[in-house]
Amino acid sequence: MSARAGWPVGLGRLVLPSVDSTNAEAQRLAPSMTGPVWILAGEQTAGRGRRARPWASPRGNFYATLLMQPREGAEVVALRSFAAALALRDAFVAVSDMPDAFRLKWPNDVLLNGGKVAGILLESAGAGQGVGHLAIGIGVNLIGAPDVAAVEAGAVPPVSLLSETGLRVTPEAFLDVLAPAFADWEARLIAEGFAPLRSAWLAHAARLGEVIRARTGREERVGVFETIDATGALVMRQGDERIALPAADVFF
Repeated sequence: MSARAGWPVGLGRLVLPSVDSTNAEAQRLAPSMTGPVWILAGEQTAGRGRRARPWASPRGNFYATLLMQPREGAEVVALRSFAAALALRDAFVAVSDMPDAFRLKWPNDVLLNGGKVAGILLESAGAGQGVGHLAIGIGVNLIGAPDVAAVEAGAVPPVSLLSETGLRVTPEAFLDVLAPAFADWEARLIAEGFAPLRSAWLAHAARLGEVIRARTGREERVGVFETIDATGALVMRQGDERIALPAADVFF
């Protein structure tokens, strides 16, 4: 357990110089875990994002996973992606004092001045009818971002906190701010349900009320991003039709 000032009580902290990926390390630790723990790595040698896409992992950026044992069903467990996004935004605002610069992109990215500065990857393993453990992986471009040429065509261009703000923040210092922020949103989710998180997320949503493209497999839909529903699904309008998408890649 960490005794760092401001660190949430009962929350473990494991700092590794190098690892293949923090989510992979979480999977290895899960069978022996005795409580929630943050795993922070100085570098990842095989980092990955959504849909197993490679995640560039140079030293100085932030690579961490929160490993936890949620008690709810899979639908509620998945809502922690919104808690993570809100906690990330809180952490960015705390270190930069630039609240207007950060927006949340559905389903799991944080934007800085319109560019992608952070991403979230949830992975879970079942236990009976529930979820045995949950790994919330977070990558943040603190000092460097991938080359735009390496990003999928049409995707939001990557940026770094350093390039956009001039601020240099260490991974450990960022975790000191992120962990308490996530603990606060986790407590609200447990005590009050998804409603307050949904409202807060929508208040900082990118391109809300604007036309977006949502790609699900080989199908692409174009419509107005209206809201997210009580399950976290994206709701878009195409003409007179409202469509709820539980999963998709969104392009602006």
